[in-house]
Amino acid sequence: MKSICNVNFKNRSAHSGFTFLLFILMGLSISLNSCGDKNKNEEGIVAPQGMITLDLSKYGKPFGIFIPDTGTTKLQITEQASGALDIKVGHNFAISIFEQAADLELKKSDLKSDELNKLKTFVIEEPGALVWESELTQPEFHFLINVKVAGNDYSMQDIVDNEVNPFGKEVIQKMYESCKNVKEIQKTSKS
Repeated sequence: MKSICNVNFKNRSAHSGFTFLLFILMGLSISLNSCGDKNKNEEGIVAPQGMITLDLSKYGKPFGIFIPDTGTTKLQITEQASGALDIKVGHNFAISIFEQAADLELKKSDLKSDELNKLKTFVIEEPGALVWESELTQPEFHFLINVKVAGNDYSMQDIVDNEVNPFGKEVIQKMYESCKNVKEIQKTSKS
C-alpha cells in the first residue's frame, strides 16, 4: 500500500522550488490573516471606505471619529489653550472639537447679520446642526454640529484657515458626516 503523502520527485530542484513556494504561500496567508481589516478598530467600529477611526480617548474624549486614511497624508492634532481639540488631515479635513454645546440660534443670527461674509443659504438646518453656504469673494461652506457622547455635550465645526482656499461643499459634507457619526468607545476593564 502506497502512502498518499509520498511524492516521488525525479528532479530535486523541482522539489526545492515546490517547498519554497509552499513556504511563501503559508507565510503570506498568515500575514494577511493577522492584518485584519484596517478600517476596523479594537472596539469593532468599521470606518467608511477611505477613512479610519481616530480614538480620541487619550485627549479626554470618550469617542472615536472618522478621518481620512492617514497612510499617505499627514495627521496633526493640536490641543488649544481654549480647550478645543483641532484635528487636521492634509488640506481637506480640518475640524475643532469643543467640550460644550454651541448656541445654534445665536450662530444663525450672527450668520444672517454678517455684512462681510454674506450668508447665501442654509444647506442643513436641524435642531442640532447647521451647514451653510456663504460668500466673501467666492462661495464657501461651513458647518457647526452639537453631539452628545457618554452623557457629555460637544460641538464640532470646520476650521477656517485664511491662508488656504475655503472648503467646498463635498469636503464640508465629509467632515460634517464624520462629526455627526462619532462613536463612543467603551473602555473595558482589564482583569
